[in-house]
Amino acid sequence: MEIPIRQVNKEDVWELRHKVMWADQPFDYIKLKDDDLGVHYGLFKGFTLISVISIFITNGECQFRKFATLQQEQGKGYGSMLLDYVIKEVQNNGVKKIWCNARKNKVNFYKKFGLEETNTSFIKDGKDYVIMRNIYSR
Repeated sequence: MEIPIRQVNKEDVWELRHKVMWADQPFDYIKLKDDDLGVHYGLFKGFTLISVISIFITNGECQFRKFATLQQEQGKGYGSMLLDYVIKEVQNNGVKKIWCNARKNKVNFYKKFGLEETNTSFIKDGKDYVIMRNIYSR
């Protein structure tokens, strides 16, 4: 069975972001000021949006942000499918570097996609993050 992945609008990603990442915060908390500049992707199981990611490309660099998969669908490979799809998309469009602010408890997940930890880490809203990146050569 093919799992559909396609671009979605920011309002659709907001719903899932809020439910998965910050359900205890007001809804507007999960909105990014530059969401209008991003490209948002969603992975669907049937007609249900179960995983989302937002990408922001500037000067040949891509940052992905707010990557979230419904709790009950985690651990089934859907997030991996979505991230793999997005990485290939941006590589095909000439992106030379991809990076993210990864929650420290997710570092090993991102390493599977060739991202490496940098020396830059920080705490935001009580959660530990590290910047991870991969630089592609052509």
